[in-house]
Amino acid sequence: MKPRLALLPLAALALGAGAPLPSAKDGASISVTVTDLRNAKGLLRACMTAAEDDFPECKRTASVHTASVDAAKGSVIFTFDDVAPGRYAIALLHDENANGKADRALGMIPKEGFGFSRDAKVRMGPPKFDDAAFDLKGDDKAMSIKMRYLI
Repeated sequence: MKPRLALLPLAALALGAGAPLPSAKDGASISVTVTDLRNAKGLLRACMTAAEDDFPECKRTASVHTASVDAAKGSVIFTFDDVAPGRYAIALLHDENANGKADRALGMIPKEGFGFSRDAKVRMGPPKFDDAAFDLKGDDKAMSIKMRYLI
């Protein structure tokens, strides 16, 4: 009986020997809670960029992180994963009709909700990158952004 007990731990080790080790993350996660959504219509679209000249459009750089989740009245949470350390800014759009663009009234007034990291203020246009930018040092980060509506 004693030899069997001695073999049991060795057998258990042998069974687990071929199992892959958990992989390390390539970067940090940024969890974003978006508050004050006025309804559950459409999608919440988010983009995050480190390129100052590509904010808030997030169209010209390959290093853009994007997310899209179903809208929900009140708040939603989404996450950017595997984000390298750096300085970033986030732009949000509540795309209520899910047409993939920011609809405007009179050619310039946003008809749908928007928001920016650090709840950067909007004055005669979107905020500058530096007003919305935050530093990511490598640890996971959580933040909250308030959705705003002008119409």
